[in-house]
Amino acid sequence: MTKKRISGIENGGKIISRLSEYAKKASQIDSSLFEKYSVKRGLRNADHSGVLVGLTNVGDVVGYRKEADSVVPIDGKLFYRGIDVEDLVNGAISQKRHGYDEVVYLLLSGKLPNKKELDDFMAYMGSLRELPDNFTNNMILNLKGKNIMNVLARSVLGLYALDPLAEDTSLENLVTQSLNLIAKFPTIIAYSYHTMRHAFQRKTLSIRHPNPALSTAENFLSMMKGEGKYTRLDADILDLSLILHAEHGGGNNSTFTIRVTSSTGTDTYSAVASALASLKGPLHGGANHEVLGMMENIKQNVKHWDSEKEVTEYLYKILKKKAFDYSGKIYGIGHAVYTISDPRAVLLKKQARELAKEKNRLEEYELYAMIERLAPEIFYEFKGDKVAKRVCANVDFYSGFVYNCIGINEAVYTPLFAMSRIAGWCAHRIEELTFDARRIIRPAYKNVFGQQPYLMLSERK
Repeated sequence: MTKKRISGIENGGKIISRLSEYAKKASQIDSSLFEKYSVKRGLRNADHSGVLVGLTNVGDVVGYRKEADSVVPIDGKLFYRGIDVEDLVNGAISQKRHGYDEVVYLLLSGKLPNKKELDDFMAYMGSLRELPDNFTNNMILNLKGKNIMNVLARSVLGLYALDPLAEDTSLENLVTQSLNLIAKFPTIIAYSYHTMRHAFQRKTLSIRHPNPALSTAENFLSMMKGEGKYTRLDADILDLSLILHAEHGGGNNSTFTIRVTSSTGTDTYSAVASALASLKGPLHGGANHEVLGMMENIKQNVKHWDSEKEVTEYLYKILKKKAFDYSGKIYGIGHAVYTISDPRAVLLKKQARELAKEKNRLEEYELYAMIERLAPEIFYEFKGDKVAKRVCANVDFYSGFVYNCIGINEAVYTPLFAMSRIAGWCAHRIEELTFDARRIIRPAYKNVFGQQPYLMLSERK
């Protein structure tokens, strides 16, 4: 090793510290400039509504209506291809069957399948669940990872190498690739979880083959926990959660990400990996982790869970940054679009109570329900009429509790979100690449750094 290289290594800490200091200074932007240039920060309007950047036929998220220059709160609604998600859920429940697989068919095709189409589709998807030969060893077991989302993204990119038509963006090939990824996500996630436990927690390694005869929810629980290690209600609740997370319009961060990357004409695997990277971010896919942590904190610090007075006082402490993580946030309360209610939370709450009864956790469920009822009014009173917008519990408020009751490890929560949302992602990608008047998505940024002269090396300080 040369003296120059040794010197470089020894000075690495100083160099990084200096560059970090310079980078921080160079990244500061006067906040008043955003208003001066009418910049829509976060692609949000001043009234908190989203900036309209595209049109879609896939999903519709409704949480308010606009009247003149004001936003009027209304009960939340979620539509998949024009069908109310509540009808999709209730239709499956009333027929005592799982509905996620038909939702995948609906999102990709725009229509609900008849019985033969659904039977054929589920059989075909079941046949795609096995991973390619040696893939599990090469991509998952040998390349260990502490974060399942990273292993999932790596595995998706690994599947690119095994696809002879990986770069083909014809419609039929897009559908082929989409179905292959949707079918394989549960297997990759289950294997990644067991590998992580084995490698880093010294647990027994269990790699179970997928069962083509089961629904997506049952198959996943079978691979995660083992045959006979879950109840019918466990599977029903997981299927419900998969339906509710399958699609959420084109404006959520990960779906917008896959539309942005797809607009360049890139391959399916790269586009899906970009969406996974977006979803991994704690401000997007990790909210239910924060809810669980907050609720554990509340349970430890509120003596009487049935006391509205004690719960209210502690929620105020959280808002005042004097409790839990000192962020001032009541996690699981509030949403970018929904105002009066999040339809996903409403549907999940109904089934969550039945699950809590089965698992002897009804007292805990009632605490959740009380906080859902109290938090919006507390938030509104704390923030003040002129500042606070209408807020409600979002789906993440109950999803972590539900997964915990089922016995799913917290490390799998965000990957489970991806396992469901891959259906919506693929539907949006197909739409982006199939639309006749497609063009690359390229918004504008205004440079406000200012100009500076170039100095010769000898003149620089």
